[in-house]
Amino acid sequence: MRTLETLSGGEWVVTGEWIDVHDPADVRTPFARVPALAAKDVTRAYDHAERGFAAWKRTSPFERARILTDAARLIRERVDAIAADVTTENGKTGAEARGETLKAADFLDYYAGLARQGYGTLLYDARPDTRTHTQREPIGVILVISPWNDPLITPARKLAPLLAAGNAAVFKPATETPLSGLHFARALHDAGLPAGVLNVVTGRTPEIEEALLDDPRIAGITFTGSNAVGNRIRRRLADRNVRFQGELGGKNASVVLRDAELAAAAKAVVAASFGQAGQRCTATSRVVVERPVYEEFARLLVTEVEALRTGPGSDPATTLCPLSSPKQRDGVLADLRKAIDQGATVLTGGGADTEGDRAHGCYVQPTVLADVAPESAIWREEVFGPVLAVRVVEDFDRAVDAVNDTDYGLAAAVFTRDLTAAYRFVDEAECGQVAVNTTTTGWDVHLPFGGFRDSGTAYKEQGDEVLRFSTRVKTVAVHFGDPERTRG
Repeated sequence: MRTLETLSGGEWVVTGEWIDVHDPADVRTPFARVPALAAKDVTRAYDHAERGFAAWKRTSPFERARILTDAARLIRERVDAIAADVTTENGKTGAEARGETLKAADFLDYYAGLARQGYGTLLYDARPDTRTHTQREPIGVILVISPWNDPLITPARKLAPLLAAGNAAVFKPATETPLSGLHFARALHDAGLPAGVLNVVTGRTPEIEEALLDDPRIAGITFTGSNAVGNRIRRRLADRNVRFQGELGGKNASVVLRDAELAAAAKAVVAASFGQAGQRCTATSRVVVERPVYEEFARLLVTEVEALRTGPGSDPATTLCPLSSPKQRDGVLADLRKAIDQGATVLTGGGADTEGDRAHGCYVQPTVLADVAPESAIWREEVFGPVLAVRVVEDFDRAVDAVNDTDYGLAAAVFTRDLTAAYRFVDEAECGQVAVNTTTTGWDVHLPFGGFRDSGTAYKEQGDEVLRFSTRVKTVAVHFGDPERTRG
């Protein structure tokens, strides 16, 4: 079993306690372990971050950019080893893990470019001989809490922009998938990131939560995960001047209108629903189909789903990976049982996959459910697994109503040949990401990302929008004329 260190104050450190990491394709034996930090270690990480920020915010933006660019190069050079660990600790296929690794490098490159540009606006001033501008400055030490489903790309999405802007970070990777985040930290460390600018806290949340969330030096928290945890963090910050960026739940829908190219729509929906075994924030979990094309679309959909090849992510033939943990598998199976009890019809799948060696892993059959009532839990609650619920509607207006009939608002898609219908859907869908004739997933590094309603907070991720979270605005007025004129 491999033993890994964690990064704190520019040093790779270990402790006396350990967290075992398992392969969800076969959970019988751990394959690695990482340090289980204690509360005092978390406080020490904030000590390092405070000192790191004092130096990093004064570091030339060009030097920051160089470090991020070098880290991106190192990740690409190490892609095979990193992707292998992403697959082993998370379960996703080799192709998915490799794509995630390369996209993490893209985030570093993108924000290295933005670091060189500077952030601000030139303004005219009503006072004579005076010119005013705004400039953006880093806010300080930011706590980064990332989930298990995208264990490398989510840290990259969060850390790259805040580091480019001159902030320091304390980073808490998911307990189930810490290796990916440690790979990201090692690339930055090896690229020359100064000591204390990034500190990685590997630990069991119940044991370190107070030290992690209550440190007075926190200027902001960026979190991706469940609504229950996100709302708990928000309540904890209610009386503190701490920014909170949350990317929370989703119940994403795709609409198939009667004029859609049905075969292409079926392929796109399956890709969005069953990639990473449905464990994506933007995965399609609901499909709304106009009645005239329902039977044909359902047939095409089931055919595509049944062509998926279930297996370990390390097998190049696998197209549907295991879920990321026994807890996640058991939760999805419970959701399926509840859906069937509430009247849903199973078109394909519907249970655990325990065939052969898969009996030792976290496998769930790819499932399509029909006859789903709008009030049922499977239609309203996030499942986060390889489960797709289908409803039939009579027309466009009812389709939009079905999409918006949720507390969430992250992503939606429509499949149609009608340009008017497409743009009406763009305007009327109540969500932060809208796709036309393509998947709800796959938003690139430069595209602002985030949801409406209970899917997240007002601070977007990605693109230059994320800088609204990790920087503060200072307004500067410079008088360059005769001082006497100003006094007059």
